[in-house]
Amino acid sequence: MGALNQTRVTEFIFLGLTDNWVLEILFFVPFTVTYMLTLLGNFLIVVTIVFTPRLHNPMYFFLSNLSFIDICHSSVTVPKMLEGLLLERKTISFDNCIAQLFFLHLFACSEIFLLTIMAYDRYVAICIPLHYSNVMNMKVCVQLVFALWLGGTIHSLVQTFLTIRLPYCGPNIIDSYFCDVPPVIKLACTDTYLTGILIVSNSGTISLVCFLALVTSYTVILFSLRKQSAEGRRKALSTCSGHFMVVALFFGPCIFLYTRPDSSFSIDKVVSVFYTVVTPLLNPLIYTLRNEEVKTAMKHLRQRRICS
Repeated sequence: MGALNQTRVTEFIFLGLTDNWVLEILFFVPFTVTYMLTLLGNFLIVVTIVFTPRLHNPMYFFLSNLSFIDICHSSVTVPKMLEGLLLERKTISFDNCIAQLFFLHLFACSEIFLLTIMAYDRYVAICIPLHYSNVMNMKVCVQLVFALWLGGTIHSLVQTFLTIRLPYCGPNIIDSYFCDVPPVIKLACTDTYLTGILIVSNSGTISLVCFLALVTSYTVILFSLRKQSAEGRRKALSTCSGHFMVVALFFGPCIFLYTRPDSSFSIDKVVSVFYTVVTPLLNPLIYTLRNEEVKTAMKHLRQRRICS
């Protein structure tokens, strides 16, 4: 409580993406379009899966959860970023900054766990198909989703506690367009070396362990495909390649941003934009453009709506 009572900063000021207002205006339109497409694309996936009975299986159950998380993940940072692109003075209150930080890590960590579960689902479906219905029944799937949200909440609470317990009594300028743990703790009026190590250990360990588990899972799947028929290999590779593309696009920025010591690089903002703005849009594109079942279900759903 002593550390919290020393907190004097009531708001933070973002430096934003750039100090060139012309570039900021130019960025506003494509980022707004990207955000709207992200919401629309992921919402369509959720609706399609919910209202298409033949897609009520574990793989699409997890995919609908992924789309829901992507909607939430992008909505934590992008609206505030778009607002900042139009304002000369970009501010956020201390409480809203902490809330943004909390939900950012909640949804990001939940997505990490979900991608890991999706890889395990594909492993069971391809490597031990005869046991798939028993291993991945809906009860187990619901329990796994509950576990990933619980894990994401615990991770986010740890990150938030490590951040909020520090005293903030002086600098309040964040060299970013959203509140995240590394840039915020740099403003603390105390030595943050140990806190930084704990934060990197927490986020970095989760990112690396889950990524290694994913790589191992897909490696085992690739080796097992040698025993499959040509059609089985084609279908499995099509599904897994889409999953792995999403994994690489999401984990790359996560590992770059959260598994290194407290230091800044000029490319950090570019990586952050890709991580918070672009990746949530790529997920629905990858899963719909490469998945005939989802595309067919969307067409049928549209036809049913037109006919009604």
